[in-house]
Amino acid sequence: MSAVTVTKSKPFSAETAENHEDVEKIWSVKALHHAETYFKLISSIDAKKMRLTKIDDDIYCEFKETFPEIDVENLQEIDQFKSDQAKDKWRNWIPKFEAKVQDFNYGTLLRNRAAEDYGPDNAFFVTRIQFLAVEIARNKEGYNSVHSAKK
Repeated sequence: MSAVTVTKSKPFSAETAENHEDVEKIWSVKALHHAETYFKLISSIDAKKMRLTKIDDDIYCEFKETFPEIDVENLQEIDQFKSDQAKDKWRNWIPKFEAKVQDFNYGTLLRNRAAEDYGPDNAFFVTRIQFLAVEIARNKEGYNSVHSAKK
């Protein structure tokens, strides 16, 4: 039997982690597939009647309480999601759902403008719980119903 050498690894830090092109491609394909599937769904049925999780109401209430300034009809990517202040606010909010929402931090595409389909100028990358919070709000508030009404 040969000896195995074990080396101690450094703690993982998202701030200093390297991006690997193959992993990014896989995530991109999964995120795009999710976006296409979701848009087909809200285009097929009235989104007001949809439930995305078992805890939609909890997510909605927590989201509206913490982020009352966010207009879910027309998102401001930089100000509401990507600025240092926004990132800090989201970092404190997201962990509330770690044990409640499967794949809560999975990368997902979110539309900037609710009335439009996904596109190069109408999508940005967020975590799954951010996507759920915004899309649950859009569904409850009727902004996604425009897509099923087009049929």
